[in-house]
This record gives sequence, structure tokens and C-alpha cells, in this order.
Amino acid sequence: MERFKGFPQQTLPFLTALAQNNDRTWFADNKQHYESYIREPALVFIEEMAPKLRGISGQFRAVAKKTGGSLMRVYRDTRFSKDKRPYKTNIGIQFRHNLGKDVHAPGFYLHIEPGDCFIGAGIWHPEPKTLAKIRNFITDNPAAWQAALKEGPFRKHFQLAGDSLVRPPRGFAADHPLIEDLKRKDFVALKAFDADEIHKPSFCNFVTRGFKQTDSLMRYLCTAVEVNY
Repeated sequence: MERFKGFPQQTLPFLTALAQNNDRTWFADNKQHYESYIREPALVFIEEMAPKLRGISGQFRAVAKKTGGSLMRVYRDTRFSKDKRPYKTNIGIQFRHNLGKDVHAPGFYLHIEPGDCFIGAGIWHPEPKTLAKIRNFITDNPAAWQAALKEGPFRKHFQLAGDSLVRPPRGFAADHPLIEDLKRKDFVALKAFDADEIHKPSFCNFVTRGFKQTDSLMRYLCTAVEVNY
């Protein structure tokens, strides 16, 4: 297996240039740069992350494939969007739960973009049944939810993020002590980091430490949606 040596110094400048030239002609002319600066090092990174993920939990997959694996597609889905730019201008890497295709189970995420690099964990846009499970579980286990958020490493490094309802969800009292959390439509936590980290050979270890810091949240969410952690 090829060792991960860090993303090349050209990775972020390429993403900046793609943002400035987000069209098919430019991308076709620079496809080899995309392969060298983005896809190839990302696949090596994913491959090296596989055993490190197993050290956290055996339930999450690191799949180093060009398509259909942990590396998210560079092509945007523009079918229902007014924004018709064809390409994403970030690197998105997701390590989904083994059951991720069947249920909206928790996962780990890495986002690399000029000026916006972060590690994420949790459940993004869960389907209605899964969302209801999480809300009901928080209502039934409020102390454990608060304890998960206050757990040292998580509280120090991560913040909850994502979309929320304006009004309380149906069936939940507006004066519930945890109503702001019950209004969440996403149950994700994010940790921003300096972009220089991506160039270091130790970047896999850095990301792994970040994922481990979300242990309390991930255990709670997995329990809430009834999947193994």
C-alpha cells in the first residue's frame, strides 16, 4: 500500500482555480491536475484511514474507490438547483456507517476547501423516521444527551451545527428544557482546522484524533437510531 505523504501544495490552489473557472472546458483541460492534486492523494488518504477507523469502531467504512466510495463526487447535482455550476470546489470525504445505505446512520466527514476546512461527525439531514427516533430518544434520555455534549474532548473541540426548525416540532412542548436541540434538523458537530494540516504526512492521525473526540456524540446517536457503534 502506498503511504500517505500529505496532500500536495497544489491542492488548495487548484480548488481556488476551479472556483474561479467552474466550467466543463476548463475542467477538461485540467483533468490531470484534478487527478494528481485531488483524487489520487485522497484515495491514498482513505486507504490509510481504514485501519485507523477500525480502531475507533468496526462499524464505519473507508472505501478507496474512484466512484461509489468514501470520496464524494466532484460533479454537482444541478437538476433541481438554480446554481448550475457543474463542479464542487471542495474535497468531501465521508466514512459512512455499515448500514448507511439502509438507514441514515451516523458517519464521519472531512471537508477540505480554501478557507473552510473542518472535521464533522453525526447525522446530516436524517429522514423523518430517523429524525423522530433521535428527538424521542433525547426526550426519554435527556441527562445522557447533555452528558454527551459536555464530555471533555467533545466540548473542547466540537460545536453542534446544521439546520433547525423555527418552531417546535409537532408533538413537542415549546417549553421543553431541550427544545432548541429538539428543533434541530441535523445532528452534526464540526471542528474547524488550519488548512496547513492537510499537507502533513501525519494528517491521518490528526483526523483520527478528531473523530475520536466525537465519541460521546456518536455513541449517543447510534444508540438513538438503534445501530451498533
